Amino acid sequence: MSILEAIILGIIQGLTEFLPISSTAHVTIAGQLMQLISSEHPEQWTAFIAVIQLGTMAAVIVYFSRDITGILRDFWRENIQKRRRFSEQSVNARLGWYVVLGSVPIAVIGLTFKKLIEGEATKEPLLIASSLIVLALIMAIAERRATLRKSIGDIGLKDAMLVGFAQCLALVPGSSRSGTTITAGLFLGMNREVAARFSFLLSIPAVLGSGLLEFVQSLEYLQGDGFLTLGVATLASAVSGYAAIAFLLRFLRRHTTMLFIVYRIILGLALFWLTAMAII
Repeated sequence: MSILEAIILGIIQGLTEFLPISSTAHVTIAGQLMQLISSEHPEQWTAFIAVIQLGTMAAVIVYFSRDITGILRDFWRENIQKRRRFSEQSVNARLGWYVVLGSVPIAVIGLTFKKLIEGEATKEPLLIASSLIVLALIMAIAERRATLRKSIGDIGLKDAMLVGFAQCLALVPGSSRSGTTITAGLFLGMNREVAARFSFLLSIPAVLGSGLLEFVQSLEYLQGDGFLTLGVATLASAVSGYAAIAFLLRFLRRHTTMLFIVYRIILGLALFWLTAMAII
């Protein structure tokens, strides 16, 4: 992989990680077009994607630094320093619990099916295309049924766990982590910006955990140039990821997710066509 290819992949990862259009789908399609994915060692591509996601997580941490600081501070004060009953805890302290507990499903399922997720089957264009279209249709239903009444303070444990289970669907390439969690948030009555904000906060433990684990495991086949390209791609994903977060939160204050729904369907159909033409 060249430096230019690493930059392109990093930008694609960052821009599509937070938009509900599936970063895995876009990066994998780009990797296939660039002929960078080895059919003999597909786990290396899975590791590459997981590691450069650390760049997008850096973007989340920087963008939401004030929120994260408040959550950690209040969680510590109300659970460690001076124990308070859960029902009496502040919004920030409860959010801390929701992020932790909501991350349990994807941790369990991700580790249980790690071999399958890393396998060649999850790189299949037909699977990615199907996931793009299916989730687009589910997102459209969520938009029609959304009440948009819940603020960040109205989120409860049941909401957090259901969004956490929805996050597990992102393990299927083409689904989109933000897409599945925002869609779940809409079904649960959250307004669009709150659904996106909670989605980003919930992604931190899962992406950090998987990224660090894959980085450690990828050390065995990374060499000098491999570290350089991986670092460049991760940096590019951080910069473009920050821009994507800012754009999406502003966009969802005034618009629906219909733009992304239409885009997913068009991309899915295009991918079916490219596969039929044996272009990828």
